[in-house]
Amino acid sequence: MSHTLHPLRPTHTARVAYAGAIHTATPHGEHQIRLADGRILAEEQVVWLPPFEVGTIIALGLNYADHLRELSGELTVTTKDEPLVFLKGPNSVIGHRGHTHRPDAAQFMHYECELAVVIGKTAHRVSREQALEHVAGYTVCNDYAIRDYLENWYRPNLRVKNRDGATVLGPWLVDVAAVPDPHQLALRTTVNGQLTQQGNTRDLIHNVPELIEYLSRFMTLQAGDVILTGTPEGVVNVNAGDEVVTEIDGIGRLVNTLVGDAVFHPPEA
Repeated sequence: MSHTLHPLRPTHTARVAYAGAIHTATPHGEHQIRLADGRILAEEQVVWLPPFEVGTIIALGLNYADHLRELSGELTVTTKDEPLVFLKGPNSVIGHRGHTHRPDAAQFMHYECELAVVIGKTAHRVSREQALEHVAGYTVCNDYAIRDYLENWYRPNLRVKNRDGATVLGPWLVDVAAVPDPHQLALRTTVNGQLTQQGNTRDLIHNVPELIEYLSRFMTLQAGDVILTGTPEGVVNVNAGDEVVTEIDGIGRLVNTLVGDAVFHPPEA
């Protein structure tokens, strides 16, 4: 199916909080945004929210061939006939320029740069040929994990992947029509300005239409549900105070800062 851009519909939209209200925003020059009412603000003047009302969060593990090889020494199974899928709660979601807790006692916490696929209309038992008709657009996700608590790669427990503020989404929801091929997108992560991870969505083991077809066989996908498609190789430990930037060409540049226990859980006065 070919997608045609609507001439009046912006291709990149965000949701931000400003002056006690939630606004839709679009890019405006460098480091600025335009609110729907026409006001132009600097990026740092607003609180960035996830760029859409988030429904069910469906996350993929081990969905890049290079990441699978990277972890081969830790896995008991090296190939899977079906995708490795788990769910995440809404408590875990924050937006662009937010802060994520990095527990002081954790030995190994890492980022994961992922293409997030946002469902735009109900999908029930759809074929892969029709799958993209059910997609609203794409955004960037940084899906943090704490490796200390990992018991089984195929069943990551709640302390690994479902932590408050550990699923960072944004900054933009990019209209599906603005992305001709979601399987030709370069991904990269920098930590304090140093490149630590890079990959390309062409290396997905299970691509976007396959995932939608697979998931919609047994669960109905609704508008606002989001599929986190997995991360390539190159995950490294990060520490409190680090600025982590996850970026996907054509989709966005997502900034997050890690904070320690004293900042995230300040003592009561």
